[in-house]
Amino acid sequence: MTFSIVGRSGDALGVAVASKFLAVGAAVPAAEADTGALATQAWANLAFRVQGLALLRTGVAATDAVAGLTAADPGRADRQLGVVGATGAGATYTGEQCPPWAGGVAGDGYAIQGNILTGPEVVAAMEAAWRASSGRLARRLLAALAAGDEAGGDRRGRQSAALLVVKRGGGYGGTSDVAVDLRVDDDPAPVAALARLLDQHRRREPRGADGAGPHRSAGAGAPARGRLTGVSAPGRARPPGAAAPRRTPRTVRSPSGPPAGPRRDWSARPAGW
Repeated sequence: MTFSIVGRSGDALGVAVASKFLAVGAAVPAAEADTGALATQAWANLAFRVQGLALLRTGVAATDAVAGLTAADPGRADRQLGVVGATGAGATYTGEQCPPWAGGVAGDGYAIQGNILTGPEVVAAMEAAWRASSGRLARRLLAALAAGDEAGGDRRGRQSAALLVVKRGGGYGGTSDVAVDLRVDDDPAPVAALARLLDQHRRREPRGADGAGPHRSAGAGAPARGRLTGVSAPGRARPPGAAAPRRTPRTVRSPSGPPAGPRRDWSARPAGW
């Protein structure tokens, strides 16, 4: 029901996925900067996302992470999984009960897999596009996903797509590791819609889709924190050398009694405030 690519480029890691399934980005991809990325699909075991990243965090290879996850899962015959670590080759797994066509391919820094596809040409086209691409990871992942879509993709049709890229400090203003997190949850042409979202994302965030390249944060060019410079109220400027106006202090008296109107007991506010 899904085709995906998990990839690494430099120190950026990410996943691109498309499916005839509502909101595929809510289930399939997971990634952590300096650790790895994975896609869990078919009859997806969503626990693989947390467990897989935990394994990769210990430094195990992608192949060992796949072996560990699937060995411990009684439903492994229905699972499909792709994993890439911070270094080394990727790994892919397809259970024998995944609906056809189902399969995958892996190499240095990538894993590509799909099920209920029009045929093996989908995975082959994705791998060719990935290997022929260069530059920012988000663009490379999207190029591979588009190639799979054009080759036939999910044989049931199209509905959703997602793109997730992480890199240490690669998020907005350098304040997070999530460089790209885009989803098209329900659209007749989700991969094309995802490409439009990535274009908009790049215009909003000059740092780039995978956290690389020149960047000016949202606060760039502002005075140092705690300093306010060059601010004056319109029409209130004081000529040079002029004395500051004298201000007469005002006395504010407390009311002699409680305000008019019904008295409110705020201690009785609803639970959960």
